[in-house]
Amino acid sequence: MSNNNTGNTQSNPRKPVVLMSMGMQERKGHEYQVMTHKYMAPLVEFSGCVPLLVPTCFGTADLEQYLSLADGVYLTGAGSNIDPSLYGQDNLTPDKAQDRDRDLFDLPLIKAAVQRGLPIFGICRGMQEMNIAFGGDIHQKLYAVEGFNDHREDSSTPPAEQYADRHSVRLVPNTWLAELLGQEEIPVNSLHGQGIGTLGEGLQALAHAEDGVIEAIHAPDLPQFTLGVQWHPEWLAAQNPHSIRLFEAFGQACRRSAAQRGR
Repeated sequence: MSNNNTGNTQSNPRKPVVLMSMGMQERKGHEYQVMTHKYMAPLVEFSGCVPLLVPTCFGTADLEQYLSLADGVYLTGAGSNIDPSLYGQDNLTPDKAQDRDRDLFDLPLIKAAVQRGLPIFGICRGMQEMNIAFGGDIHQKLYAVEGFNDHREDSSTPPAEQYADRHSVRLVPNTWLAELLGQEEIPVNSLHGQGIGTLGEGLQALAHAEDGVIEAIHAPDLPQFTLGVQWHPEWLAAQNPHSIRLFEAFGQACRRSAAQRGR
C-alpha cells in the first residue's frame, strides 16, 4: 500500500538540507546547545530548506558525516564573541562571553564547506567567522576605533527597538548583491560591537555602512554562493523584501547544490 506522506515525489520533492551550528548557553547550572527560532524561520519559509541543527560541543570528529548530509551551511549570529587568539590578537573584551567550542567547530566547517562547494550564508557573528576562516581579523571594539560609529544596540530596550533600522548601507555598484536587491542603499539594523578589520584572503566587500564599516562580504572566486552580512536580515524577515530576497537566493543556491549531488 502506498503512502503519499513519505518519500520524494513531484508533489513532495526533497528540500535542501542546511547545516546550522548551535551555540552554548548556560541555564541554571546546565549547559545547553541552542538555536534561536528567528534564524530558522526564514530558512524554512523563504529559502525552502530543512534546517539540520548541529551541536558544536563534541568537536569535529563527525564533521564530514554532517557535511555529507548537507546542501548548504548557514552561520547565525550569537551573543558570544569569537576567541581573538584564533586571529592572532589578545582578548580586549574579557567581559564578553565566548563560545570556543563553536569557534573550533565553525572555522573547520567553513573551510570544509568551501572545499565541497557548498553554499555559505553568514549573519553577524557568522560573517565574522567567515572572515577569520579566510585569514582575516576583527576589530574587537569597533566603537573605540577612530572614525567608526557605535554599532551596538541598547540592550535595555525591547527587541523591537533593538532590531529597528539604525542606518543605511551602500551596496557596491555592479555586484550581484546590488542587482539582487535592486537599490544603491538599504536601511538595516545594527547590533554589533565588533566588525571586520582586515578582509580574509579572497574575500571582497559587497556593502559598507555610512562610516565605512564592512557590512557584507563574498568570495567572488569561488563557484558556490557565499554571502556574509553584518546586519540581521532574519529579524521579521517576512516584513522586509530585502531579507526575503537574500533568503530566497540562498535557497536557490542550496537547490542547485542538491541537484549537483543528484539529490
